[in-house]
Amino acid sequence: MSDGLIGIKLGMTQMFDAEGNFVPVTVIKVGPCVVTQRKTRDKDGYEAVQVGFVEGRKVKNVSRAMEGHFKKAGVPPTRLVREFKYSTVADLKVGDQLLVGGVFKENDRVNVSGVSKGHGFTGVVKRHGFRGGRATHGSMFHRAPGSIGASAFPSRVMPGMRAAGRMGNEKVTIRKLRVVGVDSENNLLLVRGPVPGRRGGYLIISK
Repeated sequence: MSDGLIGIKLGMTQMFDAEGNFVPVTVIKVGPCVVTQRKTRDKDGYEAVQVGFVEGRKVKNVSRAMEGHFKKAGVPPTRLVREFKYSTVADLKVGDQLLVGGVFKENDRVNVSGVSKGHGFTGVVKRHGFRGGRATHGSMFHRAPGSIGASAFPSRVMPGMRAAGRMGNEKVTIRKLRVVGVDSENNLLLVRGPVPGRRGGYLIISK
């Protein structure tokens, strides 16, 4: 079973548990989502459900292919669609609405995937945590990477050498986060700890 939904990261806050302990939580607007396609074993070779994330704003610049796909399903276009394997896949049909309260409950363990914040081109100190050289007594070796290989042999830079480059802006999954609250009225999910990405970024939440 890998029931899941699509959401948007709203930000972080804090709350206190029954024992009075401080708990950092991330607030995610999850759903409502709508079923846009059913994958069947006879036709597609596996059982799954394709869902789209319903937003308040109008979706523009929909491709011809996706426009026909949504028109065939009889649902308005959505900006993001993903597939999930549902334990109740036989009971779902195209056009059904999926809400956070019907999929997740308190104390569930979920995996949250998103695109991490992009930091652009960064050096080795920020990107890999290199210590750097001394910053006094005329040192010219403050944040440089240092030696990257011998000159005589192998006379080349070995693959995998940690160096400066683009940092972030890649898919990250944080596993087994605990659900500490579900607000069905406002479609909100509260999970313990941080999740990838910026505020307003899309997230994939699955059990």
